[in-house]
Amino acid sequence: MAKSPGGVPPATDLVLGAAAGCLACVLTNPLEVVKTRLQLQGELQPPGTYPRPYRGVLRALGAVCRADGLRGLQKGLAASLLYQGLMNGVRFYCYSHAEDAGWTRYPGGTVAAGAIAGAVGAIVGSPAYLVKTHLQAQTLSSVAVGHQHNHESISGAFESIYRQHGVVGLWRGVTGAVPRVAVGSAAQLATFASAKDWVCEHQWFGEGSWAAVLAGGMVSGVAVAVTMTPFDVVSTRLYNQPVEADGTGKLYRGFLDCILQISSKEGLLGLYKGIGAVYLRLGPHTVLSLFFWDELRKMVQHQQPPGP
Repeated sequence: MAKSPGGVPPATDLVLGAAAGCLACVLTNPLEVVKTRLQLQGELQPPGTYPRPYRGVLRALGAVCRADGLRGLQKGLAASLLYQGLMNGVRFYCYSHAEDAGWTRYPGGTVAAGAIAGAVGAIVGSPAYLVKTHLQAQTLSSVAVGHQHNHESISGAFESIYRQHGVVGLWRGVTGAVPRVAVGSAAQLATFASAKDWVCEHQWFGEGSWAAVLAGGMVSGVAVAVTMTPFDVVSTRLYNQPVEADGTGKLYRGFLDCILQISSKEGLLGLYKGIGAVYLRLGPHTVLSLFFWDELRKMVQHQQPPGP
């Protein structure tokens, strides 16, 4: 089996990428819960005309704990793990193939390969993200935001969606997920390495240290959060909206309609709801994913017999 430039076959990268994404997900899922609630708060309502049970990241974390207990911070964790495993596994697998094919050596090849790999991963993982969004939005009626689907469990959610809308229903909202992950992956790859080098040049941390990688991830996270958050908000809204019997959305007809409705009714800042949680999650999740992926790769390489 062909190996990527990192010395690991693409098929192995699929498993390692999935494992790395899942390990990072366990630690960052509370911010994903908060982000989902913030993005659904005041849906299609003018600013200042609706109650705000969630105000900022820290107070939102407290609101989730008060309403759902500490376990509420890990709502939708099983679906999140499934999504991260599918999306990151496929993304790393596709990116390894792009490296093998030499695409990343061309100008802009890294960004293009990252965007395409991310888009393919988003399509594969879309049903899990749909269920994740539904489960993370669910809470007590007093602090509920967005439509409440009231699923009992992850398996019950998949069964209910499939029974009502068939296989196609499981991929509802994918039109928002593909640009979200493609833009996020491209922006991340375009800025992460240069941000890390910039941190090292200023001698804040030693070159090659994980502190430098974390700092680079947080600096890069600014660019990624600014470019990705509007797509993230649209994605959350499309996934969580109630639907008619034929699967048609009751609030949004599609990706462009969602952007136009949010902009006209909530203002342009409506597209940036939850940006604080998006940013605070991005840096640690990026670094943890890369850290776990790198460490798992090293473990695999140590187990491989030396070449001839």
